[in-house]
Amino acid sequence: MCPSDHDPGADPHGHPRTAASLSAELQAAFTLSESADAVLRAPYFTERRGVVFGGQMVGQAVIAATHRIPDKRVRSVQTVFARGAKLDQPVDIHVEPMHEGRNIASATVTFVQNESLCARSLVLLDIEEPDVVRHQISMPDVPPPDAAKAVPHWLAAPQTIIVGDVDIADPALTGPPSLQLWIRFPEAPAGDQTMARALVSHASDGWLIATAMRPHPGLGQSMAHREVSTGVLTQDVTFHQDFEASGWLLIDHEALATGGGRTYGRGHVFTEQGRLVASFVQEALLRRFPSGQDPRAKTSTIF
Repeated sequence: MCPSDHDPGADPHGHPRTAASLSAELQAAFTLSESADAVLRAPYFTERRGVVFGGQMVGQAVIAATHRIPDKRVRSVQTVFARGAKLDQPVDIHVEPMHEGRNIASATVTFVQNESLCARSLVLLDIEEPDVVRHQISMPDVPPPDAAKAVPHWLAAPQTIIVGDVDIADPALTGPPSLQLWIRFPEAPAGDQTMARALVSHASDGWLIATAMRPHPGLGQSMAHREVSTGVLTQDVTFHQDFEASGWLLIDHEALATGGGRTYGRGHVFTEQGRLVASFVQEALLRRFPSGQDPRAKTSTIF
């Protein structure tokens, strides 16, 4: 599920993605169609390994659950990835409501390809309710976003800035187990909380494994799927309040533990004004390939 690299703008054929083309791909990926038997489908981004990016599936779970329960907004989505979904075949998205109350509802969203279960999300939905009390953690002290430095990044947003110009790909470079990104989706429709939450779900998935690699010399994101086996196992996203995805958002990543072939990390999403709007946690693979398995020069990684 994890990306093969962090080339910010190139598509699988080496052609540069523009902010406009990336916005169009995101819009298409989160526009679901429904068949006569109530199965939902959507197109997917393409990427070098020939498998569907897990962040897209989490975002599509947000869209799918809201499609079935349109009077509520997604509060949280918890996803387990069982196997990779291939890009050259359709993926069926099934939604099963669990409970529909006045204020809270829930549903499962299952991704199936060729009768094999690829991923399943448990989605909690709610309506806005008044505060009893309110508090939040503080946003990290980082430089404000400079739009002149923004680039389209298919794992994040049409406008993406890596704070501090950190290079997570080079195995020779090390740093603390943390990483911050400024992201913005300038074409996101105003007031559309379903799309905003889908876009942030997409952007939350692709960076915590690389963050976990940062403290360790000789290990970098460029080695993923080539010299080390990586992949997201679970991704849990919770939304705290409404926000506009067309404005700048800071994603603060922190890798909390790495070992035993796994990584565990969390992230928080803030508006430019410092409001905490979402949080997420992720467990992922980070291990050596089994003896005799050589993924180099292949288009997909065995999960």
